[in-house]
Amino acid sequence: MKKNITILTILALFVNSFCYGQDIYTYTQPKELGDGWKTENLKSLNVDTTLIYKAFNQIKNKENKIHSVLLIKNDRLIIEEYFKEHSADQPHDLRSITKSIRSILLGIAIEKGFIEDINDPISKYLKNPIPKKNLDKRKNSITIKNLLTMSSGLDCNDWNKKSKGQEDKVYKKKDWLQYTLDLPMVNQPGAVSNYCSIGVVLIAEIISQTSRMTIDKFADKYLFSPMGIDNVNWGHTSGKEIIPSGKRLYMTSRDMAKIGQLLLNKGMWKGKIIVSENWIEESTTPKTKITGIDYGYLWWNIPFKVNDKIVVSKTATGNGGQYIMILSELDMVAVFTGGAYNSQEDKLPLAMLNDIFLTTFNKKK
Repeated sequence: MKKNITILTILALFVNSFCYGQDIYTYTQPKELGDGWKTENLKSLNVDTTLIYKAFNQIKNKENKIHSVLLIKNDRLIIEEYFKEHSADQPHDLRSITKSIRSILLGIAIEKGFIEDINDPISKYLKNPIPKKNLDKRKNSITIKNLLTMSSGLDCNDWNKKSKGQEDKVYKKKDWLQYTLDLPMVNQPGAVSNYCSIGVVLIAEIISQTSRMTIDKFADKYLFSPMGIDNVNWGHTSGKEIIPSGKRLYMTSRDMAKIGQLLLNKGMWKGKIIVSENWIEESTTPKTKITGIDYGYLWWNIPFKVNDKIVVSKTATGNGGQYIMILSELDMVAVFTGGAYNSQEDKLPLAMLNDIFLTTFNKKK
């Protein structure tokens, strides 16, 4: 998520541009590909599909940067659409959705005994490197929980270009980990939450050092392989060589939906416990606020208004319009990918969820 989100304004723009136009969209039930997803025909759900048809008609015929839209209802894939030459077998750059998946991996690392407690100081697990500059006794108090809630106290704020730990500045450094640990302290750990990407890289490195596995190997063994997720890779837009802990995930939209369904099912996939229900509950429950929005352990809590009722989506987001939205009350998961990088257009999926999907599935024929 980015700061200064004016969701109501975006919703209004979305309604104006997506509810008109020629109705040329043709719905097709998603295919069953043997990847663990059962599908169902949208028309069998006894809902008025008018808004859905109009929305997809506009996506196809008006300028936008949406790459895919998937909707899962009652554990069935009911909508699967790709645009601009994107396809079901094409991994997409998840950007900061990788953070939320790292939160799941941390929960697994705790359950496997690699990490004892998120209230432990990071120095207990992160043996190399250690701080060499801006030595400050407050650094000894930074916990894993502080990294999870973006409240390390380090001068790290991705949304402040003056911050020494702003991600673009870090990416230019030779040693990301050393540079991060050498940042000056500007707050007491736990006092203030500022969006800090490099702090989550520290979490990935802690998982790697304690498990003695690179983060990609750890993820494959304990999360992806058990869920039948095998079309993934890790990379970065930086042209420099990147340490494994600093790389982002590239994943297909169907597999993103699996991550959403895993959370909806409280840590279970196809009857198998992947991560504990307690961790799912703990990590997605608000712990702090970032730019006024409730934030858990690398998961956002975004409110939507449906028929005068507030419905909260447990949400993973990434720059450009990447979203995994989990709405437990409606037994629904929505997935979006897009290319609206560094643009307010990347909020369009929020509007589509609110004014199209939620409106549709809360209004019977």
